[in-house]
Amino acid sequence: MIENRLKAERPRVVTEKATKGKRDDKAAKDSSSRQEKNKAPNTGRKMGRKPDSGEKSSDQKKGLKKEQRAGGKGNWGNDSQKPKYDTGRNRASGGNSNLQSREGIKVDRQPVRKNTSACPVFLRCGGCQLLDMPYEKQLKIKQTKLEELLKPYCKVQPIIGMKDPFHYRNKVHAVFDHDKKGNPVSGVYEANTHRVVPVESCLIEDQKADEIIGTIRGMFKSFKIKTYDEDTGYGLLRHVLIRRGFTTGEIMVVLVTASPVFPSKNNFVRALREKHPEITTIVQNVNGRDTSMVLGDRENVLYGKGYIEDILCGFRFRISSKSFYQVNPVQTEVLYRKAMELAALKGKETVIDAYCGIGTIGIVASQEAGQVIGVELNRDAVRDAAQNAKINGIKNVQFYCNDAGAFMSRMADNGEHVDVVFMDPPRSGSTEEFIQAVVKMKPEKVVYVSCGPDTLARDLAVFRKMGYEAKAAWGVDMFPGTEHVETVVLLSHKKADSYIHIDVEFGEGEGKIPVDSIAKRAEAYKPKEKVTYKMIKEYIEAKYGFKVHTAYIAEVKRNLGLPMYDAPNAVEELKQPRKHPTPEKVEAIKDALRYFAVI
Repeated sequence: MIENRLKAERPRVVTEKATKGKRDDKAAKDSSSRQEKNKAPNTGRKMGRKPDSGEKSSDQKKGLKKEQRAGGKGNWGNDSQKPKYDTGRNRASGGNSNLQSREGIKVDRQPVRKNTSACPVFLRCGGCQLLDMPYEKQLKIKQTKLEELLKPYCKVQPIIGMKDPFHYRNKVHAVFDHDKKGNPVSGVYEANTHRVVPVESCLIEDQKADEIIGTIRGMFKSFKIKTYDEDTGYGLLRHVLIRRGFTTGEIMVVLVTASPVFPSKNNFVRALREKHPEITTIVQNVNGRDTSMVLGDRENVLYGKGYIEDILCGFRFRISSKSFYQVNPVQTEVLYRKAMELAALKGKETVIDAYCGIGTIGIVASQEAGQVIGVELNRDAVRDAAQNAKINGIKNVQFYCNDAGAFMSRMADNGEHVDVVFMDPPRSGSTEEFIQAVVKMKPEKVVYVSCGPDTLARDLAVFRKMGYEAKAAWGVDMFPGTEHVETVVLLSHKKADSYIHIDVEFGEGEGKIPVDSIAKRAEAYKPKEKVTYKMIKEYIEAKYGFKVHTAYIAEVKRNLGLPMYDAPNAVEELKQPRKHPTPEKVEAIKDALRYFAVI
């Protein structure tokens, strides 16, 4: 049936030779008709549905189409610029068509890729590029890609695959739309467009999540819910996001609506829970912006606690709707165990967990390290990270809400030293500022976790220029069925290729270096003792007889314009506002800062 459909979509190739004379009347008439259609104005139609009378879509007002808004290969300025035939090849494979021209008509002569996978929408979805291949072949392709990219820097060890490479995603996102008859559909955006491909079930997604999404879709009619229309701006439900705890089984349902007004929401929640009592919490996320971003800033908890928890590597983690949490929990444990193995912590090291998210790597490392510092720019994630440390009773971890590069640079400028750096940047990779700061702090090891092999190779080149070399790399298949692969790399400081031996004589006389001079220079360059909050608090209590909270010290430092990278755990800022220190305590803190030569 699929092959029949594909045959129907293939272009009709014109085989007759064009003559230099007149075309026959019928051909001329057909050509004229096609030109008229190409000149037809954009009516803003979507999936065969006419726009409301008298209404212009937001895209019509801007002169844009959905394909232009998506920024993909469908960016045609007007209909006359579109290829006359579309075989679907570009959507499915992402390749460039081998187009040839005949009588002014562009024809894709390359064969259409057949769907040999078990997924009925494989050719249209574009999310699982390798799903039509045996799993062993997928692993071989990823291994080859890593070896080609990382060969200049280090040896790539054999990729670590999954035993069961299906239904591994614990986070499922469905976009909602409607078909030509107005019936609700849910699925994914077709590659490089904003056209929705209906998906009933997905081979890589959690099956219970797909089941819940189907239930929600079936409740539209009875609750008179309309899907959001990107053309007109009308409708309520835009997306549904479901997260499931792999170990705990807890389920979060996030309903992304265009408006905070959700008619009959209590009855809707009650009906959904009756059908799926396993749901732990339901959250309404409001996103009224004309944007490709899925989640908005505002949220209302409709049922439950507003988050779920899961257990990873023996630790319990809180996961909210916006938290970054690896989508494949089975392979995440494999990845983190390998990262800890490479770090080989002994129990006394100072460790940085950069781009820490909700603190997973830092918390896992805390049981084997002396001190862990986590840095993350997302405030919601930092809040979850601080709470996760509290849930697990961990005392040797501090989390800071800051840009990782800027934070590390300030630490380096202030002479801070760390032993091990874990870095897990986004797919776009790290920054040169961050890498420079890492090198300046001279850690013994850097453990780089990457989800983008191309940017990983780019960053390894920067590390090499700055004196760090990659020892080895391991691929971990976190995303079976897709072209993506996670990689963990161990870096350490380069050893000198050669040495120069110099004899130096100390003492008095020509050609000798005076010992007194060396001692004076050593004293002048002696590093100052690091002043801690504990030292300041002990000084104040001994001299003034009262205690001060670290948040008070941080506030005084902030008011004085002092560096805040050593501020107390970010959770202090994220809780309810604390009262300001009294003038007496402010003066005591300033006195302590003067005593320790901080000011």
